Amino acid sequence: MIRIPVVSGSFYPFEKDKLLGLLKVYLTTQEKEERAKLVIAPHAGYIYSGHVAGAVFSSVYVPDNILLLGPNHTGLGSRFSIMLEGEWKTPLGNVPINSKLAEIIKNKNKLFEDDYMAHAEEHSLEVQLPFLQYKNPKITIVPIAIKHAEYERLKELGISIASALEEFGEETLIVVSSDMSHYIAQEEAKKKDFIALDRILNLDALGLLEVCFNYDITMCGVFPTVVGIEAVKTLGAKDAKLIKYATSGDINKDYHRVVGYAGVIVK
Repeated sequence: MIRIPVVSGSFYPFEKDKLLGLLKVYLTTQEKEERAKLVIAPHAGYIYSGHVAGAVFSSVYVPDNILLLGPNHTGLGSRFSIMLEGEWKTPLGNVPINSKLAEIIKNKNKLFEDDYMAHAEEHSLEVQLPFLQYKNPKITIVPIAIKHAEYERLKELGISIASALEEFGEETLIVVSSDMSHYIAQEEAKKKDFIALDRILNLDALGLLEVCFNYDITMCGVFPTVVGIEAVKTLGAKDAKLIKYATSGDINKDYHRVVGYAGVIVK
């Protein structure tokens, strides 16, 4: 099965040459790429969040194996949706699903369901692929879309993913796709987002969930972020770093209704 892109031509160029030119601008050359266990990157249109995504992906080594965790904006499909086989098409070529890793993950926890529908119209994972392909054309992926869930269930999924990655035994980067606050004034967005980022940088998954609820922080990828943090903590991660933060207002100068974007790496 080939998963066809749904935001090519709107969120990013559908012409290969134009896309490569844009990625070249966003992905700056680094003297030293860090090896990370997890990155958090935004998923808006490249004109708004591409510079943040580019900054975070520029700073890390991209291995052949990528585990993608993202929110389910559409409501389609199952609660915890994984694809076990097929390819994802982009203007830069098709990206194969790593069926071996996907099967290990699914077998670790019965909550994961083999489900195409959750991914068919969902953009959050798709927009990460061109950045990853530019850095490493040989990537394989395991796409997982996550709906709303309570903390204990999310923690369970994270621990299951950590166990699967240990069994798989090959270097794998977890890429969590999330924007931050949505459609509020610039200063309020920054204040709220840095409350959430403080918990992320402390690898406090439960605290992140609590502050997003208590402060009404509309971070759309909070649930996959919790899963990702719990996974890498189980794998021994101890350090997180904010690479870049920005808002849509920095681009379009509309500071009354902004969306926040953060790029984070976890080692």
